[in-house]
Amino acid sequence: MSLLKNVGTIGGLTMVSRVAGLAREMIFSRVLGANAVTDAWFQAFIIPNVFRRLFAEGAFSAAFVPMFSKRLHGDGGIEEARSFSDDVLSVFLPVLIAVCAIMMLAMPLVIMALGDGDSPPADFAMEVDFARIMFPYILLVSLVTLFTGMLNSVSRFAPGASFPILLNLTLIAALLFGDYAMAEWGWTTRQVGYSQAWAVTIGGVIQLAWLYYWTRVEGFRPKLLWPRITPEVKRLSIIALPAAIGGGAYQINTLVQLYFLNRLDDGSISYMNYADRLNQLPLGIIGIALSTAILPTLSKFVGTKNREGTDRVQSDAIEVAMLLTIPAAVALAICAVPFVTMIFQGGRFSLEQADLTGRVVAALVLGLPAYVLVKVLVPNFYARSDTRTPVYAAFISLAVFIAMNFVLLEDFGVVGVAFASVIGAWINVFYLYVVLVKRDYYTIPLKLVARIGRQLVAAAAMGGALWFARDLLAGWYDAGLFARAGALIALVACSAVVYFGIAFAIGAIDRQRIRTLTSKKEP
Repeated sequence: MSLLKNVGTIGGLTMVSRVAGLAREMIFSRVLGANAVTDAWFQAFIIPNVFRRLFAEGAFSAAFVPMFSKRLHGDGGIEEARSFSDDVLSVFLPVLIAVCAIMMLAMPLVIMALGDGDSPPADFAMEVDFARIMFPYILLVSLVTLFTGMLNSVSRFAPGASFPILLNLTLIAALLFGDYAMAEWGWTTRQVGYSQAWAVTIGGVIQLAWLYYWTRVEGFRPKLLWPRITPEVKRLSIIALPAAIGGGAYQINTLVQLYFLNRLDDGSISYMNYADRLNQLPLGIIGIALSTAILPTLSKFVGTKNREGTDRVQSDAIEVAMLLTIPAAVALAICAVPFVTMIFQGGRFSLEQADLTGRVVAALVLGLPAYVLVKVLVPNFYARSDTRTPVYAAFISLAVFIAMNFVLLEDFGVVGVAFASVIGAWINVFYLYVVLVKRDYYTIPLKLVARIGRQLVAAAAMGGALWFARDLLAGWYDAGLFARAGALIALVACSAVVYFGIAFAIGAIDRQRIRTLTSKKEP
């Protein structure tokens, strides 16, 4: 299967998930707005959601897939692969249950550690309740990740890429029910918040059932055995933990963000969440899809010492990533306030709140190419069973992020927190690339550098066109549904036509490589 075919499958389904998530946030903002209740819910939801992104979007698979694939495609075949996966399941399930129990008991301390111990008692109790209700989702999504890794090993990417859609649909259904209950039965925003918390865990059960079904379709029969810490399970544990930390610098920053956001006014966590939803749309579609798709191929080329193939896959991933990410970042930065107003403003979410959220978006997306490049560069280390280097990069990035927050928080508030994330992300990319070059793992070709330069020229031209178009449509952003939709379509169409037209004309797109990548032959 070609790189673009795999990326298309994963990215297409991830796009559906991100759009569903965007729809969920649109409804959430209108039903609940931005206040102490939404801050409490988002803070509680971030904890299991960070684990979901760490595991479901590459880290656990980075450790599990190569080990599982080796057994599946080796002399032992499917029986040896089944035995390995059953051992992993039987050891990790009791561990996950114990972790969930301990964390739920210690949840008040966890919330205080995230910097929110000074909230009014009622708000603090609500945050603890929300987090305790949602925390079992970590157990459920970890099992989902195990099944996803098994399916990815046989190039069945669709079920694993589609399961987040189920959670979004569950949360949307709970929101619509909550909105009805507020109108008809006098429910408060707190009661709707509790219903949303329960919907997270229910959604996790649905996701687990979905992935279990597809593992059985592929001929696997996951079953629980008496736990045995075999050498293979021990090796998986040693690899998976640093892989999760190294590949999840962005997610670790998200947790640390809470500490600083809790130092600000009510609504700050909500503003960052709404802004991050727009940021996550291209990040999920491009970065995560590429990261998941290139790891098996990189592992194969590294294992066979095929340097040419390894370099080609890495360069292709960088080229595709930048071709799509650079214009997304420029468009979101220039049209941040209009996009936020069109998508989120309404109901309990005011124009003033939309303006502040838009400024957070404009700062956050300056790091979008960096977030994607981290996802694209880290698999080069995982393919060599090197999980330590991404960990070092993650901690360096985290240290910079924390330091910049102390510098920017007082003067710039929530926008300063977003910009601190951007600086940390670019430091992460710089460190990873320097190590790749130093160890002679990969050096970016000059032709690719020139092509990325042309992409920047095309993006600059697109930015100028958007600046003009944005002001022309100023009265449409907070108008009716059809006016908003028309303005959104017009801005997106303007971006696509100008960027890709100029990119094609000036050679920012390698036509020959696109034909090669879309061919049916192995790249």
